Amino acid sequence: MFDKIIADLHALGVGPDDTLLVHSSLKSMGYVEGGAKTVIKALIKALSNGTLLFPGLSYETVTKDNPHFSVNETPSCVGIIPETFRKYPGVVRSVHPTHSVCAIGVHAEEITKNHAQDTTPIGPNSPFRLLCKYGGKILMLGCGLRPNTFMHGVEEAAGVPYLLQKDPIKMHITDNDGNTTQALHYRHNFSDYTQRYDRITECYNVTQGRILEADAYIIDAAKLWDAASKKMAQDPWFFVDKKH
Repeated sequence: MFDKIIADLHALGVGPDDTLLVHSSLKSMGYVEGGAKTVIKALIKALSNGTLLFPGLSYETVTKDNPHFSVNETPSCVGIIPETFRKYPGVVRSVHPTHSVCAIGVHAEEITKNHAQDTTPIGPNSPFRLLCKYGGKILMLGCGLRPNTFMHGVEEAAGVPYLLQKDPIKMHITDNDGNTTQALHYRHNFSDYTQRYDRITECYNVTQGRILEADAYIIDAAKLWDAASKKMAQDPWFFVDKKH
């Protein structure tokens, strides 16, 4: 099963030198002996000279009522594989209260090191945004195309009108050394909108395959950025639906 995951990754277009950000659903893969750790080990093996990233998002627990984030202690809220990866030996986590990223490999330190400078969810120092600089790819593993956090970076750069809350929140942020600082951070404002990032197929040719039993998609970050930016310039509301 371990070797099968690696073979499926390579067949989909994952190379050993890639910088790869993964959104995932373990359940979608069917039974995996060893669970999330097996998937992580297979990804690291497939990226033998590359960099593996998972979202460490914590927006569900770090809120206006609980504005406290610890890079070492605050759990992620986007599934068992990212949370297992967060605690995996050798993984580093970027310092951001709601939209941190965890990484291991060649560029892990470099791509995460300046994230604390951002005060919006996917600012210019976010590893999501920096994927393009590193020729990065996005793997949507069994979770469809909608939970594509990279698209928030495109939205921020495009200045779409629906994205951010008007007023920032004072966050208390504890770094790797145990030092706590305060900073004003803006949160997303999707209470009235449904995210429709599955619509990227209308402007970008997505490569689709399977990893074990899961439907999977591989996306070139820079090409998606260009295509989605052009679409947003034509219609800022293209990637959301208004809730009724």
